[in-house]
Amino acid sequence: MSGATTFLNPLKTGPVILVAAVGEAEGSRGAAAALACAEADLDLATLLIDVGGRAPRPSLLASAAAQKLEERLAAHLPEAKAAARGQVCHLAVPDDVEGLESAAAAVSVAREATVVVHVPPRLLQEALDCGLGPSGVLLRADLTQDRPLLALAARDLIGRGLALAVLKRRLPWVAERRALFGALPDGSQGALPPRLLRRLRIRG
Repeated sequence: MSGATTFLNPLKTGPVILVAAVGEAEGSRGAAAALACAEADLDLATLLIDVGGRAPRPSLLASAAAQKLEERLAAHLPEAKAAARGQVCHLAVPDDVEGLESAAAAVSVAREATVVVHVPPRLLQEALDCGLGPSGVLLRADLTQDRPLLALAARDLIGRGLALAVLKRRLPWVAERRALFGALPDGSQGALPPRLLRRLRIRG
């Protein structure tokens, strides 16, 4: 219904999904952005946190929900480098323990929104234990090269009770660019497959 009001529970947080590469696989940042886009809508933006990423630039087109989330982050985390892009709010934090702590604080600010956290492979273990409270992990892996390493990572993640999905091929370049602009809706050409989203338990 047009003009409907969305009520948020300030004590409830939405799903938090970690995204990381395995070995030398490329395209994890684009996959994280695509995942954030898949969960966004006009009433509730998603938050994409890029650990070690560059400060995001605001885009010319951004939803009101993404802009409101940017404003909340600025009010609660003055040092945060956030920008609304399409239907997603992007946040960059340093690639260290303090950056992960800032990411955990941002999860609380985002409240019921889905939060996608892109982390360098070397920080994945720290991200699992720093208070982010992830519900699932998306790994970008090339099976021909990284199958043994992927098996070790998967065993640990499943043992923690986390939902796990593996993206075996990098998304097309155009899809990655659209995703990084917050403009790759669920079901778009080149977007993440529905079965992968279901595996992460954030869709149907």
